[in-house]
Amino acid sequence: MKHVLFTYLSLVAVVFSAGNVRAQQKANYQLAEKFRLLEKNPITKYSTEVRPIFINNTDCFYYTFMTREGRKYYYVNPKKKERRLLFDNAELLSKISAYTKKAYSPVDPYFSFKFEKDNETIRLDFDHDYYTYNIHTKELKKLDEKPVYENADPYWMKYSPDSLFMLYASRDNLYFVGNPKKGQDTIPVRLTMDGGPDYTFNREDEGKLEGRFGAEEARWIPGTHRFYAIREDNRKVREQWLINSLGTPFPELVTYKAELAGDKNVTQYELLLGDVDTREVKKLDINRWPDQYIDVLYVTKSGKYIYFQRYNRPWNQADICEVDVATGKVRTVIHEENKPYLDYQMRSVSFLNDGKEILFRSERNGWGHYYLYDTATGKLKNQVTDGTWVAGPVVKIDTLGRKFYFYGYGREKGVDPYYYMFYEASLDHPGKLRLLTPENATHTVSVSPSHRYMVDAYSTVSQVPVNVVRNRNGKVIMTLDKADMQPVYDLGWKAPERFKVKAADGVTDLYGVMWKPADFDSTKVYPIISNVYPGPFFEYVPTRFTINDSYNTRLAQLGFIVITVGHRGGTPMRGKAYHTYGYGNQRDYPLADDKYAIEQLAQRYSFIDIKRVGIYGHSGGGFMSASAICTYPDFYSAAVSSAGNHDNRIYNKGWVEIHFGVDERIKTVKDSLGVEHKTYTYSVRTRPNQDLVKNYKHGLLLFTGAMDQTVNPAHTLRLASALIKAKKDFGMYVLPESTHGFFGKSEEFFEHEMWRHFSRLLLHDNSGDFDVELNRYMVK
Repeated sequence: MKHVLFTYLSLVAVVFSAGNVRAQQKANYQLAEKFRLLEKNPITKYSTEVRPIFINNTDCFYYTFMTREGRKYYYVNPKKKERRLLFDNAELLSKISAYTKKAYSPVDPYFSFKFEKDNETIRLDFDHDYYTYNIHTKELKKLDEKPVYENADPYWMKYSPDSLFMLYASRDNLYFVGNPKKGQDTIPVRLTMDGGPDYTFNREDEGKLEGRFGAEEARWIPGTHRFYAIREDNRKVREQWLINSLGTPFPELVTYKAELAGDKNVTQYELLLGDVDTREVKKLDINRWPDQYIDVLYVTKSGKYIYFQRYNRPWNQADICEVDVATGKVRTVIHEENKPYLDYQMRSVSFLNDGKEILFRSERNGWGHYYLYDTATGKLKNQVTDGTWVAGPVVKIDTLGRKFYFYGYGREKGVDPYYYMFYEASLDHPGKLRLLTPENATHTVSVSPSHRYMVDAYSTVSQVPVNVVRNRNGKVIMTLDKADMQPVYDLGWKAPERFKVKAADGVTDLYGVMWKPADFDSTKVYPIISNVYPGPFFEYVPTRFTINDSYNTRLAQLGFIVITVGHRGGTPMRGKAYHTYGYGNQRDYPLADDKYAIEQLAQRYSFIDIKRVGIYGHSGGGFMSASAICTYPDFYSAAVSSAGNHDNRIYNKGWVEIHFGVDERIKTVKDSLGVEHKTYTYSVRTRPNQDLVKNYKHGLLLFTGAMDQTVNPAHTLRLASALIKAKKDFGMYVLPESTHGFFGKSEEFFEHEMWRHFSRLLLHDNSGDFDVELNRYMVK
């Protein structure tokens, strides 16, 4: 098959050259490999954004910043507008050397320390010794005590609030044991008797092992010897299989549980309350819907109440519920219903004043906004934010000042709707809103403990981060370090560019990013490749500054224009109508927008060749890239599809049913005693890529990981089978060691085969297959 494909392409290249349409381009493998230095060169350690660490609940903070001069530690006092070195590395190391008689390099030292209560002395853990160092007097003292690492308690040990008991899991059940350091009995006590495989408190396969392990989803309740636990019942969930061909000494069958779209038997969730004093564990009555999903949101500091959220299976109804710890009684506080589905990606629930109020995010008016509820009554107090824009993640809540800080999108005219803009809103006065970061860029903000100051790093894909300190009104009062970019520029790196086009409806704005080769020449004409991901919960379209977008950055260096662009149905950051656009049309909804975006760019820029178009993506992007080349076989000349979920009838229940539709049928039957019972059945509406192969012509390369439990290799093999039966030409690789993500040598192999594939079909250059001089540039 591959020999025939190469022969055909060689003939095309000859005709292409003979027709003198354009001079043949060669893939610049050398430049692409040179840009791999962005991952392996020390310049990747250089800092771009300031990440503050506030000192002991004060407004003063410190941070580290790495440049060609090495790593430095800085101290900032916003009130005094003071910024200085926290310590001089060489000087501090010299003082340590006086004790240890060793030499240390001051270029990139790693210091582990924390501030003492006086806020000017740091306790330093360095080279297996403890020291104190005063940042003002510069006095260093070596302490007599030694750091103890090996005897520290494992991370999973969960002690009761008074440290008397430890809760753990063993052989699928819950146990507790007394803490000998507190004089308690060390004989283990078994709390549950019914645990077993796939109905366990252990993680993964720990239940099969001897010993003590962390209890999955079990937590102590403050001020008590009580605890709660969530247990998943997967005993009836279907099994899936993989073959580990590299097993020793023989291939091994790998079995795992998987909930597939439309399955009758899916995970069932239990919420339990336990008490080590009475040694009782009881299951709470939390069920409202069949096959519901639950998670615990908050436990009050008083230890009186637990709050959890439950969703129905179609994911269009949800409750926030309160559990009275003393009685086990469950009360619904907030009921939410939203069609076609609730936005779980940007879900936000915050409990104020130890649970007396709930700040709840909802799309009930078509836009994500915040609503303040009184917990005791369940009544709405205020709609805190409103408008035809999206309120995003909460950063901090000032309960005393009765306001909160959050990111918002699309509110400011002329500002990219994907940029994280930072706001302050009043909890008690709806509409009282302040923009604190006006720059047309995406912002990353940390708020000081007193809420008087903010540390803001703002950037775009082409603008290096600007690191500033703002006062409570958003005014810049200090400018901090700037990234050291010269080594990157010396490498030939150029920033990508953000662009805007229309969706296929001709009205909706879409936003994307374009990468060009470092040796870009506007008088030349380049093929264009679209890197895709269909969402619907997120668009992999960067807005922040990044030096290396790995595949996209390197792929462009071969001699391509590489883009990624959002599309309708892609993200909740644009509102409910935008991100639910693909509901019920899982396979096809993003395709027309991607095609039309490329057509607009080709019309806008003469250096883009609309006759040579490629597309690639991973996972959902693999699904989309295969769909695209089958739907528009005369538009896309080449596609690389990796780990694609091509047949969503055998894919994850949550992904398919939530975003693309599940039909719930309820049937009422009477038993022999005349008692009515309801039965529920579910079916999904999804179309596989196999149905499109009749349209496909050429240019598809498939990859799958043999050990992929997220998207079973059966997805790719089913598509391959359909292509073979339709007598279609394509390429396929199975990566023996790879799971859903490709790593190590497998990832290098994948990337290089993708380069060769696009070079053959879009540049008509197959020299990467045969030319030894070119192959020497490949990473071995």
